[in-house]
Amino acid sequence: MSGTQTQPKFWSGNEIRETFLRFFEGKGHRRVRSSSLVPHGDPTLLFTNAGMNQFKDVFLGLEKRDYDKATSAQKCVRAGGKHNDLENVGFTKRHHTFFEMLGNFSFGDYYKEEAITYAWELLTFRVWFSIDTNKLYFTIFGGAELSPGVNVGLDSLSRNTWLKVGAPQERVIALEGEQGIKELFWSMGETGPCGSCSEIHYDMGPEASEQGHTDCKFPCDCGRYVEIWNLVFMQWNRDASGNLTPLPKPSVDTGMGLERIAAVLQGVISNYDTDLFKPLTNRAAELVGGKPLTDSATRVIEWNKLGMVTQAGDVQPSYRVIADHSRAATFLISDGVVPSNEGRGYVLRKIIRRALLHVRFLGGDIPFLSRMAETLRTQMKEAYPELHDQAALVDRILDEEERRFTRTLEVGIRRTYQELATFIRPIFDHNRDLLREQSARLPHGQSQHKADLQMADQLNHSSGVELHGAVEHILYRLKDVPGLHIQFPGGKAFQLYDTYGLQRDLIEDLMRDLRVPVDWTGFEKAMEEQRTRARASWKGGAGKEAANPAYAKIAAQFTTEPCFYFATSAKGARVEAIVTKNGTVKELKAGESGEVVLDRTVIYAESGGQAADTGSFYDPSGAQVVAEVTGAYYPVARLVAHRVTAKDTLRVGDRVSVEADAERRARIMRNHSGTHLVHAALRNILGTHVKQAGSLNAPDRLRFDFSHFAHVDAEELRDIEQQVNDEIRYNCQIETNVTSLEDALASGALAFFGDKYPESNVRVVTMPDARSPRGFYSKELCGGTHVHRVGDIGVLKIVSEQSVAAGVRRIEAVTGIGALEHYQQRAQLLSQIASKLNVGEDAVLATVEKLSETAKHLEKELEAQKRKGALGQLDDLTAQVQMVKGVKVIAAEVANIDREGLRQLVDSLRQKLGSGVVALGMPDDGKVALIAGVTKDLTSKVHAGKLIQALAKQVGGSGGGRPDLAEAGGKDTSALKSALQSIPSLLEPLL
Repeated sequence: MSGTQTQPKFWSGNEIRETFLRFFEGKGHRRVRSSSLVPHGDPTLLFTNAGMNQFKDVFLGLEKRDYDKATSAQKCVRAGGKHNDLENVGFTKRHHTFFEMLGNFSFGDYYKEEAITYAWELLTFRVWFSIDTNKLYFTIFGGAELSPGVNVGLDSLSRNTWLKVGAPQERVIALEGEQGIKELFWSMGETGPCGSCSEIHYDMGPEASEQGHTDCKFPCDCGRYVEIWNLVFMQWNRDASGNLTPLPKPSVDTGMGLERIAAVLQGVISNYDTDLFKPLTNRAAELVGGKPLTDSATRVIEWNKLGMVTQAGDVQPSYRVIADHSRAATFLISDGVVPSNEGRGYVLRKIIRRALLHVRFLGGDIPFLSRMAETLRTQMKEAYPELHDQAALVDRILDEEERRFTRTLEVGIRRTYQELATFIRPIFDHNRDLLREQSARLPHGQSQHKADLQMADQLNHSSGVELHGAVEHILYRLKDVPGLHIQFPGGKAFQLYDTYGLQRDLIEDLMRDLRVPVDWTGFEKAMEEQRTRARASWKGGAGKEAANPAYAKIAAQFTTEPCFYFATSAKGARVEAIVTKNGTVKELKAGESGEVVLDRTVIYAESGGQAADTGSFYDPSGAQVVAEVTGAYYPVARLVAHRVTAKDTLRVGDRVSVEADAERRARIMRNHSGTHLVHAALRNILGTHVKQAGSLNAPDRLRFDFSHFAHVDAEELRDIEQQVNDEIRYNCQIETNVTSLEDALASGALAFFGDKYPESNVRVVTMPDARSPRGFYSKELCGGTHVHRVGDIGVLKIVSEQSVAAGVRRIEAVTGIGALEHYQQRAQLLSQIASKLNVGEDAVLATVEKLSETAKHLEKELEAQKRKGALGQLDDLTAQVQMVKGVKVIAAEVANIDREGLRQLVDSLRQKLGSGVVALGMPDDGKVALIAGVTKDLTSKVHAGKLIQALAKQVGGSGGGRPDLAEAGGKDTSALKSALQSIPSLLEPLL
């Protein structure tokens, strides 16, 4: 029935995937395309991490499909939250951030016998994978007490089925008790579907043991026996008490890691040695191949000393990290994830930056990861054609992220090594004698000790590669000091984080690679101290955080009914509570300010980016104002606090008429509806990766922040504005309905703050458009107020687009009367400019361009005249030569010259002197400019860079440069004269 000889053919990863899917299609399964890495409508998951994720509702009975068994190759990422393999990736044989899970699923159609029979056939039959059965082990659930009084016995059906298909009896292993529960009992959660598993393991041989075992037996977890397929049998429904009720339709969920089965079928020990990774690791090696091999070899030796690699001379860990992480980043971006500082975007940024750290260690140049992505697309184009569809977007985001990270990394790593050098130098000095004694016992001990001293000296006087090498050398030597436990100070680590922009995980990676633990307790303490300082310096106004504690008691008795969706006025509202800074009070007298809670209100409370309404409270007749309302907010959920100033005595229990400023509300509504249009247009034109990152809908303008990787150019802005105004002219009626979160998301509504939405009673605002295939132009979850018809907006004009943070852009726009006012202001300004230029409005641009060219020409002529005048000072300056120990020195202040002229003047003076030192200074727009030049014959004695640094300190500045020419700047113009006069005294010790 089975084959016992390994098929001699080579199974490529692509062929394995296709064969698996084709096999189960032949068994009546529906081939289902992989779902996105971003789980749809499942807030419990950061990323899709298993093949069954997209079928979760089917297993729960919440969704019906037109098939009862399926097969898929699912994209998965485990790099955050509960399932986080990130730190192990590259340093083990089988950990990955991105991987593919092959699976077959039965939704009540077949059960254990068929699932086991299918698995045996696919793995062992000659026409399929033809794996040697002597290499396979099969585990089954052996029984255990799952909870007090709830016992489950041996899974005899699975055991008998394995034996029936041909598995050797001694290779069917039952795991019972706690081990059985841990390894072989699956559940979807604390309650719900659950059941036993049966796992298939493959014997990789003694050489795969990570603990050097030569004759260990299954199920030793040394790395020799690898799980390749897990068959999950959903048999019961578990309730909150732990009781198990048989499911009416038992189901099957299996998962086989493509990378693991590829290693088996290709006869390699590590997943990274399969053809799923080799093209990527080879490409990474190729991209760094331009670097001198000796440099790489030197790095390898240092890495091996520091424990960064597994074998002497093995650079594969870094290649593996780059290969794995480039796969993950490419797939995540293709599925709409954009690097950011929170959520999924933060995990993506972490993956990219970890890869780039290893690119840097290998000496690679940017752009790097986009070239890796190109190789990946070529390799996986048949299985995942969407990679090509998103190629341009992926490459642009990766390149931009590399540029941003490189800027951060250059400064941050340099500072990290400087801090380490300062930190470990005294530790080395303290242990120098002990290290010398240790070296003396070595064959080349004297040279070893000499190297130690040289490297220790470089800790104080080196930079760049030399400093890195010195730090790594000294750290390696210090690890041999008995009882010495080096820990990097938490305060210093926080400074790297806070001042130099290195994220905590990056610091952790750097220090882990150097085998230096960090005092994270000290780090957290420094973090909290900074937060305390920030809170102490915060001058912001009142908000939810500043809410009076009295509101907690009020909320237990009252809630505020929101009437602002339907009207701007309401009669007979009751004053339920009045709160001041002193707590609750019974009344506010005329002139006093406080916060008032009503039983219902038409005043919109600030939330979701929409500004609060203003308005008034009137007496019941509506004739007399009793309070002015300047705003409103939610101190606690479902309770609106109105900020008021009383015009007459206002008491708890009073009935008032409430009026919101209708014109102000109308302006806000136009801007809020305009924001939804802008959002939709951005996603249509820039891409669906665009994600709302904040908004403001005020009476005078709208502001919309969104995630995007690049500047939005003028043409794109015109297209966005045009599309929005096309929708306004289309003038559809806006629809608003209240539904469940699940139904809202299923309908296509956008929700970017899903974890903050309730499961029911969410508001969905839809702007229909029959021209769209979806039937709408915009659909979002939104609690704000909107116009009735899109045409009520009138017109929308974008007034600015800019960056507000890394990967976050901002658009500001005006609508309705605000847009008209904007157009009128611009038209008036154009008219005034035309009048000043004495030309028609159509000729303004040409005239300004002509004037600009004339101004540039005049500036060049002025600069040339200044330089000519400066060179005319040569004779006067030459006449000021001083002799300092036989060396000609010119130290003088000059004026009416630019910096380029200053450089030319120094060069001319050096030529005129033949041998000597020149130092010139001048006031420069309220600051000081300094330059020093030394002729070549004197640079061994006088270093221009060090001379200029000494001068710069005297004028409150800094600078540096080459031995023959250096420049500096300063702030103290009053100290320029004395600084130049000090030059002879600075030079005397050097000559």
